[in-house]
Amino acid sequence: MRCHDVIVVGGGLAGLRAAIAVNERNVSVAVLSKVHPLRSHSVAAQGGVNAPLGNHPRGSYDNWEKHAYDTIKGSDFLADQDSVIRMTREAAARIVEMEHWGCPFSRTPEGKIAQRPFGGAGFPRTCYVADTTGHAMLHTVYEQTVRFQQAAERKEMVVYPEWLITNLVVEGEECRGVVAMEMDTGRLEAFMAEAVIFATGGAGRLYGNSTNALINTGMGLAVPYWAGIPLKDMEFIQFHPTTLYGKNILITEGARGEGAFLLNNKGERFLANYPDSRKSMEVAPRDIVSRNIAKELLEGRGFEGAYLLLDLRHLGREKITTRLPGIRDICLEFAGIDPIDEPIPVQPGQHYTMGGIDCNTECETRVKGFYAAGEAACVSVHGANRLGGNSLLDTLVFGHIAGARAAEYVQGKTKREQGKKVLEETLAKVEKKIPKLLASTGTELPSKIRNEMQGLMLKKAGIFRDAQSLKEALSELRSLKERYKDIRINYNGRIWNQALALALELEGSLDVAEAVVTGALAREESRGSHFRTDSPKRDDQNWLRHTLCFFTPEGPRLEYSAVRPGPFKIEERRY
Repeated sequence: MRCHDVIVVGGGLAGLRAAIAVNERNVSVAVLSKVHPLRSHSVAAQGGVNAPLGNHPRGSYDNWEKHAYDTIKGSDFLADQDSVIRMTREAAARIVEMEHWGCPFSRTPEGKIAQRPFGGAGFPRTCYVADTTGHAMLHTVYEQTVRFQQAAERKEMVVYPEWLITNLVVEGEECRGVVAMEMDTGRLEAFMAEAVIFATGGAGRLYGNSTNALINTGMGLAVPYWAGIPLKDMEFIQFHPTTLYGKNILITEGARGEGAFLLNNKGERFLANYPDSRKSMEVAPRDIVSRNIAKELLEGRGFEGAYLLLDLRHLGREKITTRLPGIRDICLEFAGIDPIDEPIPVQPGQHYTMGGIDCNTECETRVKGFYAAGEAACVSVHGANRLGGNSLLDTLVFGHIAGARAAEYVQGKTKREQGKKVLEETLAKVEKKIPKLLASTGTELPSKIRNEMQGLMLKKAGIFRDAQSLKEALSELRSLKERYKDIRINYNGRIWNQALALALELEGSLDVAEAVVTGALAREESRGSHFRTDSPKRDDQNWLRHTLCFFTPEGPRLEYSAVRPGPFKIEERRY
């Protein structure tokens, strides 16, 4: 059994920033990551990170209050205002910190951090590194973890890459640690800690057309869900308006921020035809643009009934090659087109999980010593719809907060022996479960069940939803869960058994998908990314509240909690 003061699960931006915050306070910390940290999904973020720096000529009067208002309005007023204010007040400091750590932000002619427009924002406040912002930020933060690991004056910081978390261990109302499997050997091990932070990313791979990495299965949400911690607002799943047709690769909102046009098969900038996108056009919020693209396709104004066009040609070679070089590379490599000369075929794709592990503004959950940050968490700063550029900011601000709170919590604690027994008992249960899975002789292949789950989530819990399709999705998910009991794994070795990992994570994916659909069926209104065709209006009287989903063996149990108000008035959401 390994022991650390704090364990961080997840090696992306939120997890590494949390680990740094822990170690800065001279507390030992371990990072357990399913992949090497530099392969975490944070690396895929393209367009930028928001902060009200006021460096753009049109944004010189920007400030944290304007950023907060845009975020709350973009959330369709479901965000908790104190959490949003906390994030926007700290935004500039976190970006300046990244700059001082060496993040190579793109620059204005005066040498300041450059900023571009993004959807739903009143000012150009999105800082960027061309169109590889997440890549640059993740490498920058990882460099700092290496520096901290080598600092002799600090307590230890250890990184355990390629470990799959199977269990969060809770005793009474206190967190005791985790159980994990080392992929390289197949060995199971218990990790004891006074505090645990989950920063495992979202659950995009519940859907078949996701921009998310293959690792984003939702297992990081399922593990605390199974341990009794509720998931919040899981019905709110964001679809990004522009993914590369046929490949689901993200085409950054930064392209539209730089001035790209969306065109239908008539050559029209069709967003002008819809009241909710007429004013902001291509930089309206993501939920609005995605719905209006979907409407164009449904009404026959797409190409081959499947995609529309994103036209960058008028931006010119210089702007495309300097500000959007990654997008050009993606188009050349995966579509065989050069966006300098041809428009890009695009379609909406699942992109972000607004819901997650229920926690407060300090990243604390209802279990003492257990914290959550980043996309895995629901603080809630994104509400019903996240604004582009706020996800990377979320990881930095709340990663830092989670690490600081966890370090404070463990100071002076010497109770590790209290958790040894329950950790050993949990480890023993998992050690019995794995051989049974490997020896299973059922008729169902996990990959087939996964593919069916992804297809039904896209078809029946996607951009447009209604009661009938959601009821069908729920019934089909429960059927898949029954079929899961009869799975077989075709390879029974322990070393790098990806089939075993798939089977373990699929169990979590099915339960998280059930939480998404259950919350969506119950919420009889349309708000942000959750659009019910049978309840197309927002209903503040009955539904201005958060959904809390608790795991039970019989299925999800729902409760609700109030949205925390603040200084910003709830109003009509017009753009």
